[in-house]
Amino acid sequence: MIRVDQIWLAVEPMDMRAGPDTALARVVKDFGAAHPHHAYVFANKRANRMKILVHDGLGVWLAARRLNQGRFVWPRAGQIRIELTDEQLKALVIGLPWHRIGDGGIIDVI
Repeated sequence: MIRVDQIWLAVEPMDMRAGPDTALARVVKDFGAAHPHHAYVFANKRANRMKILVHDGLGVWLAARRLNQGRFVWPRAGQIRIELTDEQLKALVIGLPWHRIGDGGIIDVI
């Protein structure tokens, strides 16, 4: 089991042809460094493909996911990166509106 303490979502799209070295370079560019036990999530322009780079403390893992239909719910330009919870990542990976889970789902105005 790979331990992940924090999950970061990169808003800007990444070329899905990127391998582990290119993805790691992108993490260092966007996040300053690849921290142990952190996961970094990227999508392509059309938001139908996703890659997750995880630094396990010894090396890096790169996983890919592709949707055959539809798109991942991905934020538009603005922030460079967003921190996700485990529940938000699970929703994102299956294509659900992850931004409504947790504090994003709070109703505070009537």
